[in-house]
Amino acid sequence: MKYLHYPGCSLQSTGRGYKESLTAVFDALDVPIEELRDWNCCGATVYMSIDEHRAFALAARNLALAEQQVNGNGGGEATHLVAPCSACYLALTKARRYVDEYSDVKHKIASALDSADLPFPGQVEVRHPLDIFCHDIGLPAITARVRRPLTELRVACYYGCQIIRPYADFDDQYNPTSMDRLLQALGAETVDWPLKTRCCGGSLTGTVEEVGLRLNYILLKEAIRNGANAIATACPLCQFNLECFQDRISRRFEEQLNLPVVYFTQLMGVGFGLSERELGLKRLFVPLKLDRPETREVAHAVT
Repeated sequence: MKYLHYPGCSLQSTGRGYKESLTAVFDALDVPIEELRDWNCCGATVYMSIDEHRAFALAARNLALAEQQVNGNGGGEATHLVAPCSACYLALTKARRYVDEYSDVKHKIASALDSADLPFPGQVEVRHPLDIFCHDIGLPAITARVRRPLTELRVACYYGCQIIRPYADFDDQYNPTSMDRLLQALGAETVDWPLKTRCCGGSLTGTVEEVGLRLNYILLKEAIRNGANAIATACPLCQFNLECFQDRISRRFEEQLNLPVVYFTQLMGVGFGLSERELGLKRLFVPLKLDRPETREVAHAVT
């Protein structure tokens, strides 16, 4: 099976640690992954509110490029396009769904792609890394690769509001568990908390700051209240909001917060014994402080 990686805008900038750790983890698992060539913005957020069809066309161009990169202009094997960013994953999945389900959208997108000499993306599947790790690679293979168990971590797995809503393709819409099961396979303890899919406020931290800060304060406080010493996320914007505004949130609510917020792929890399540099951990504002015991195999049951 061939995987193509769609980094999107965030993983080239504020979410660079996500991209670095994702590719390092795929390498460690000996699973080939290739970056999509000549990719463009997925058309998320404002594009959809201005012109839905143009937003779909932006997303569909990436799907068509993936099809072309794997199969040329003829048919062939199914293409798996891995989209780590939550907004990218949703935008690409939505475009795929609408093209499949609505004939008028399909006609307009096919016409737009044809004008650019691009094939219609008939065999492209949009996949999230959590889906790949849990269902293609499998948790037993993840556990077998662990060299440094994460036994001192109590992690609040934060899924955010986009990767399982409205399209619950690989996990439960209301109580997702894929990230929890993945980190448990690395030896970490995951906390049961009720806000794992609650919105972080998205761009509100930069537009309506009072609301954005409060939403993130609620998430951070609830994770701490449930005993977490780290938050793991799968979204660059969620990671940015929860980590980078902690000083401002601490001042606003007169309570010192100092909770590491990391990408789940960074924790996978730590469990695999990879270096901080490979995983982009030095990019964190709130460092992940771990004891460094001697390398040992994890003794952890995978369920």
